[in-house]
Amino acid sequence: MNIFIVLAHPETASLNGSLADFTVSHLEAAGHYVRVSDLYAMDWEARVSAADSLKPIENGRFDPSHESLRAFAGRFQSEDIAREQEKLMWADAVIFQFPLWWFSMPAILKGWIDRVYAFGFAYGVGEHDETHWGDRYGEGTLQGKRAMLMVTAGGWASHYSPRGINGFIDDILFPIQHGMLFYPGFDVLPPFMVYRANRMDATRYDEVCRALSERLDTLFVIPPVPFYRQNSGDYNIPDLTLRDDIAPGETGLSIHRIRSE
Repeated sequence: MNIFIVLAHPETASLNGSLADFTVSHLEAAGHYVRVSDLYAMDWEARVSAADSLKPIENGRFDPSHESLRAFAGRFQSEDIAREQEKLMWADAVIFQFPLWWFSMPAILKGWIDRVYAFGFAYGVGEHDETHWGDRYGEGTLQGKRAMLMVTAGGWASHYSPRGINGFIDDILFPIQHGMLFYPGFDVLPPFMVYRANRMDATRYDEVCRALSERLDTLFVIPPVPFYRQNSGDYNIPDLTLRDDIAPGETGLSIHRIRSE
């Protein structure tokens, strides 16, 4: 299978760098084809700008969405964007690896999403009508592909538990998993978390690698996070609210996940 790793950490001699190397070696030894975008090593440009198009802007004013669609549809995106989109289309699974900085991904990775997820490629896809509000949230360009977050965090697992002071990790990662992965069609796998990342000794590192190898070996069989799909009848269209008979009276992020009986 084809596996694409997007790595966002500025130091190769770090836990993230080491785990990325381990992941590549393990996957290749298992017979997979692997490609890596190391964003810091690539000096990735994180800022959306008129330079994302190879042609001058229209109307004398930079409209990011308009220019994104125009460049994607006309096939004159900047080469770095087009290359990353090609990697996404090549991949059967994508691993996004990063340290949790201030409860989110590093800015360079957010900038990768901002630029690579072009209008017409990752959003603005599909028709809108009374029963189908575009191809998104379970549909879209990346439908049929799997995605997984591999995240390191300095805090303890208990700090990110449902009653932990930092907030539940499922809620913290919801904007990424539901909004950046499920939205354009990925099947989203449970994240692989490494807590107390700055308290890593050889014994713990071996334990992490064993757990990671097990996760990588099941990358294509582990059940994805069971999010409700937008156009499956679970949401009212066009207001896009969950049906009243699903999690009745409840609110919050967790209602968008199908619960086991």
